Amino acid sequence: MRRSHYFIPTLKETPADATALSHRLMLRAGLIRMLAAGIYSYLPLGWSAARKAEGIIREEMNRIDGQEFLLPSLNPIEIWDETGRNREFGDEMFRLTDRKDHLHSLAPTHEEIICSLARGHLRSWRDLPQIWYQIQTKFRDEPRPRGGVLRMREFIMKDAYSLDRDEEGLDRSYGLHHEAYERIFDRCGLDYFIVGASSGLMGGSKSEEFMTESESGEDEVARCDHCGYAANMEVAQSSVDPVKGGEQGTLTEVATPDRRTVEEVSKFLKIPRERLVKTLIYVGPDGLLMALVSGEDELSKDKLMAIIGGPVRPAVAKEVQEWIGAEIGFLGPHGDHGIPIYADHRLKDGVGLATGANRNGYHVTGLEFGRDVVPGSYVDLRIIREGEGCSVCGKPLRVVKSIELGHIFKLGTKYSEAMGATFLDENGSEHPIVMGSYGIGIERILAAAIERNADENGIRWNSALTPIDALIIPLNIADDAVVKQANAVYESLKKNGVSTLIDDRDARPGVKMKDADLIGIPAQVIVSPRNLAEGKVEIKNRWSGERSFVKPDDTLEIINGILEECKPEIS
Repeated sequence: MRRSHYFIPTLKETPADATALSHRLMLRAGLIRMLAAGIYSYLPLGWSAARKAEGIIREEMNRIDGQEFLLPSLNPIEIWDETGRNREFGDEMFRLTDRKDHLHSLAPTHEEIICSLARGHLRSWRDLPQIWYQIQTKFRDEPRPRGGVLRMREFIMKDAYSLDRDEEGLDRSYGLHHEAYERIFDRCGLDYFIVGASSGLMGGSKSEEFMTESESGEDEVARCDHCGYAANMEVAQSSVDPVKGGEQGTLTEVATPDRRTVEEVSKFLKIPRERLVKTLIYVGPDGLLMALVSGEDELSKDKLMAIIGGPVRPAVAKEVQEWIGAEIGFLGPHGDHGIPIYADHRLKDGVGLATGANRNGYHVTGLEFGRDVVPGSYVDLRIIREGEGCSVCGKPLRVVKSIELGHIFKLGTKYSEAMGATFLDENGSEHPIVMGSYGIGIERILAAAIERNADENGIRWNSALTPIDALIIPLNIADDAVVKQANAVYESLKKNGVSTLIDDRDARPGVKMKDADLIGIPAQVIVSPRNLAEGKVEIKNRWSGERSFVKPDDTLEIINGILEECKPEIS
């Protein structure tokens, strides 16, 4: 392809609203352009790189006997009502009405559609197991799209689904996908790690995320450099001491007018923050519930959801007032309120603590767990903090920003039971199909690769993801000898299977060289009058920065060596 005919609208300046490194470089290098917030067009270079990532994914999915589908993005809303996720997704789901006033959604994921196919065609144990996958556009109405392609409202995802007859089969399918994901991210050249994660709206018994550290990432992850433990902050656990309470005493009411925050009350009562008990009221599937954490801790909503087995939301002021009779900020777990109580394990056996008095303008001191309040269970509810001990080895944990590359779930029978996707076993008994779900963000692979490998001059593609292998740069197109030699190298490389771009623009050498470094093609072949006078061309390795001067006939060998050098290692 000739540069004069290839659409690569590079930019000298970085758009002011682009904060993530990958966002800045994808805009400047002409890979993408924004149409609206969270909605991007892929331009030829960007789309070529995306297709390379898709090719790797397809090969590895096919290796585990995955079968590729293409499922509709436009779904009748009734199929989402069957599982209740029309309500659960809330404003995150795009909804639209057709000309017949029939409500539809733009699919944010496809578990329901997979179930609708399975229940119509997988009727016998002989039909299982199955692995179905697709690479398809997804839609989520993100309230705050950010980071360019890192969080979008329209995005490309590989989503796969396993269908098995029992948990043993699910374990096997989950393991196959786990190994396939490791090979995919190895082949893409990404420095990734695997963390335990929350299943969120997907549900199920287990999930893991494949992450890569990046300052542009929006996920926070706890990592132990000593033993390798890693977990998303939503579910991370640490080794932390119980709350240090005060002396035993009677439950005493104290007036605390206009003081309701932890900071205000701890200063007024002259006690440490950890001796305050935060009483948080949530609404779950079965109604109101209480969650208790120390005043110095923050509650993890995802941990609470996992414990009660369903979605939760904070109770609004009116609900709290009607049930407890006090305003938020003055609530306590003691008394006869009849609400299930879940207490963080740090509070177990705590004495001499303080909390709200369930009376506006008052708190109580001398609270004792086991005497004044008996929780239904002590569980892990808190969000860990950096520097706390690892729950495995006790060494200090780091909290790092990361990009989520992929997420795998053991769904179990959540969706098959709701939608009647069943099969008959050898004895004619009916059972729900056991499912797994497995996703990879295509754009995030590109963003993560750019974030990891870029330098001060621009993108550096590895040979697995590069949209083009080699770039020919004639520095003076008015020189017939330069143009002739550049074209000869160009045709030779193409003939030998090297995807090649020739920069035939009538532009200054400095412009061509800066653009070449910006777009990051691994091998640059620079043809200049001076080097040509010596019978040589210059080859620059964009990956290492090394330069060599070789005879034109040796160009193919050198470029193949560069592509091999920047080929990701497969463990």
